[in-house]
Amino acid sequence: MKKIILAAVAILAATFAMSAQQYHVVTSVESIVPNGLGRSRIINALEDKDYKEFTSVQTEDDNTRNKSKRNEIRVKNFEETKLLNFYNIGGIRFQNIAANDALITSMINDMVSNGWELAFVVSGVESEGGKGDGQGIFITRYIFKK
Repeated sequence: MKKIILAAVAILAATFAMSAQQYHVVTSVESIVPNGLGRSRIINALEDKDYKEFTSVQTEDDNTRNKSKRNEIRVKNFEETKLLNFYNIGGIRFQNIAANDALITSMINDMVSNGWELAFVVSGVESEGGKGDGQGIFITRYIFKK
């Protein structure tokens, strides 16, 4: 009987641990603008927001526009870590990429040492769109859980 109770307690504890899981997103933005003119950063929000406060439901009967205020959505407390741009005046700069890798690795190691586990990594790119575009970023979201 004692083993059954211990097993039940273990199952309940595991279920509670799974439901109490939390996530945190850290984003790196690396410029791929030619001539080193862009800005590259690691961004880490230091405050929480509840998405429900800024969500509206659209229906056939009520398609009222979402009236959320941008200044209420903005996060004012965040860490901004400077990264180097992928390009400089001479073209692609591999030392900059290595430096960024070192800083991102340091950030990941710090998160892990604070009890977070790197769960997912998602990236995307908006690259040079042709003559006169001059825009481009490589964005990566590091999703941690604990």
